[in-house]
Amino acid sequence: MPSPQIKENLKSASLIVLIFVVWEVACIVFHISPIVLPRPSAIFSTLIIQMPALWPNILQTLATTMVGFSLGMVIGVALGIFVGVSRTAYKTAYPLLVGFSSIPKVAVVPIFVLWFGSGTVPAVLTALTTCIFPIVVNVATGLATTEPEMEDVLKALGASRIQVLWNVSLPRAMPYFFASLKVAVTLAFVGTVLSETVASNLGIGTVMMMATSSFDVALAFAGLFALAFLGIALYSVFAVIELRVCGWANRKQEFAAG
Repeated sequence: MPSPQIKENLKSASLIVLIFVVWEVACIVFHISPIVLPRPSAIFSTLIIQMPALWPNILQTLATTMVGFSLGMVIGVALGIFVGVSRTAYKTAYPLLVGFSSIPKVAVVPIFVLWFGSGTVPAVLTALTTCIFPIVVNVATGLATTEPEMEDVLKALGASRIQVLWNVSLPRAMPYFFASLKVAVTLAFVGTVLSETVASNLGIGTVMMMATSSFDVALAFAGLFALAFLGIALYSVFAVIELRVCGWANRKQEFAAG
């Protein structure tokens, strides 16, 4: 007999398949033009047929995103710790971070192109700037959840501030950190594709721009599906790592839900 988890996964998969079936039937019944909204069957067919041409662009977008995301993760964790442990840093850096995150990244890409030229570097920087804010906020929030009483007890036992941070505050912030990674990696893809549509000759964003200019809507949607698959795959990877590292937090949530 299937376990409850398998049953839940089957239900989710069935609903996803149902969405695509409804999409396919609606396009047929209402005679929706492929230029307006192509059928899922046509999109998947295009994705398979065009895969030899799409694959180098997929790898380019994936590599660029991972470089920008990795740099954003390192910088975001450092800034998050800095903001989370210092009240002065919080009051100084947090408003600047909020202001910078409010700037549309499409307005930043031309500046990166002006500084570094078109190509991979602006895409990496756009991915970095897009994903860094949720990491900083979540790491700082996680550090702030450490109970003051626990810190006082450890300090009374002779622990230094670094020891309290390393042994208590950072482990307590891990669920927040992995939650931010799952959000940040999807935002990094957005930043990369945005830059590729403006200042690059390789990548999924470039393919989508060329497809829309030639009214090949199925190819444009195939690019969107490829991005969705990449995002889901990386999200799943971080979810598995989170389960391994922060299993105690997930068990606590399951117990509360039960």
